[in-house]
Amino acid sequence: MKLRQKVIVLAIAPLIVALCAIALFVRQQAVDLARQQRATIQRAYLASKEAELRHYVALASQSIGHLVRSGRNDPATLEEAKRILGALSFGDDGYFFVYDMKGKSLMHPRQPELVGRDMWDWKDANGVPTVRRLIERAQNGGGFHRYTWAKPSSNRQAPKLGYVVPVANWGWMMGTGIYLDDVENALAQVDAQQSRNIDETLLWIAGLAILASSAVAAGGLVLNLRELRVADAKLKALAQRVVDSQEQERARLSRDLHDGISQALVSVKLQLEAGIIRLGGDAAQQQAGKEGLERTVEQVKCVLGEVRRISHDLRPALLDDLGLAPALDHLASESHRHSGTPVRFRVEGAVDALPETAGTVLFRIAQEALTNAERHAGARAIDLSLVRRGRCLTLSIRDDGAGFDADSVAVHPQRGIGLRNMMERMEAIGGRLEIASSPLGTRVVASIDLEEHA
Repeated sequence: MKLRQKVIVLAIAPLIVALCAIALFVRQQAVDLARQQRATIQRAYLASKEAELRHYVALASQSIGHLVRSGRNDPATLEEAKRILGALSFGDDGYFFVYDMKGKSLMHPRQPELVGRDMWDWKDANGVPTVRRLIERAQNGGGFHRYTWAKPSSNRQAPKLGYVVPVANWGWMMGTGIYLDDVENALAQVDAQQSRNIDETLLWIAGLAILASSAVAAGGLVLNLRELRVADAKLKALAQRVVDSQEQERARLSRDLHDGISQALVSVKLQLEAGIIRLGGDAAQQQAGKEGLERTVEQVKCVLGEVRRISHDLRPALLDDLGLAPALDHLASESHRHSGTPVRFRVEGAVDALPETAGTVLFRIAQEALTNAERHAGARAIDLSLVRRGRCLTLSIRDDGAGFDADSVAVHPQRGIGLRNMMERMEAIGGRLEIASSPLGTRVVASIDLEEHA
């Protein structure tokens, strides 16, 4: 193979592999973020719909409250109550319905053909006995139920969120519902926008790969025309630039990848939108909006502080300069200052000149354990110790917090990420990790055989 071909292959192949790996990583992160944002928006939509339904049903209950409190249940009184409820509506597809507790339809303004029918065994398009489920909610004091029902404006089946309450004096179930097809349309638009953003990002990465590959190929052609000494010098410079770019990329990713930051920013966005809406209302709403925006500013400050703290924790200089013991001592002091929980650090045995890999893993485990104790355990005191006996190096973190179920948390898909990270780190270097937790506190012990890392 000629020198030109060697240069092109050796330069372009790793670059393409690296860019492909970055593209896959970026796409996965974007998909995860899009999924989290969709779930947050969906929860916000449903919460607003539930609050809206509670308000509508409360108004309807008030409209017939004088009849219910009268104690009468003669046909004229019941017909008057049904007439009042039948006249109430909101939007194009909002109405109230009434059933007795045996599933008989007593009032349905949009589908009068159902009045008088026994709907107890009626099922929707998904095979769910809708009326029976609604009656069960009413018998339990009222509640929500999602089902499929014909939408009056389009006469098509659509998902619906219903809310029912009992009218105990008359043996009624009264309720209403909101169709959710607009929510699904909004979520579909969010999914489409996220998909477009991901595709555009991948296109940019592909364009960058083409440009970079073209630049490297051109450089290889130029290098082939020069003397071997000059070509060798330039290849070394290129290799150094590749190393520098990799380090810069790692530093950038370490600043960008922060668990929980995206959720906080979504919360800030929703609060800002709510504050802007309130500022356009009356004086009371404007004051509430101003207070909400002030709280949002404080939350943003907390997010910024968290970003700075995580960035600093990625790689403390003490770990490289002085070793594991001073780094743990500094970590204990910082944890005490940050959370107010006393952290006592103790070191025993010769812990100088430890293998770099072992020191890094133990430091990360100490970080994660202290973070868990601060955030979740409510500990009043924490003991941190580093002990070496012969070839065995042991790190122990003990707190007097509330404890947790280690087995269930470790396998939970949304929780226990820190525990799994600790376990994977120890498995990667052949160490052992033991976690014991009870209502009296939690103890994490990490042990490493130093001879295996000599």
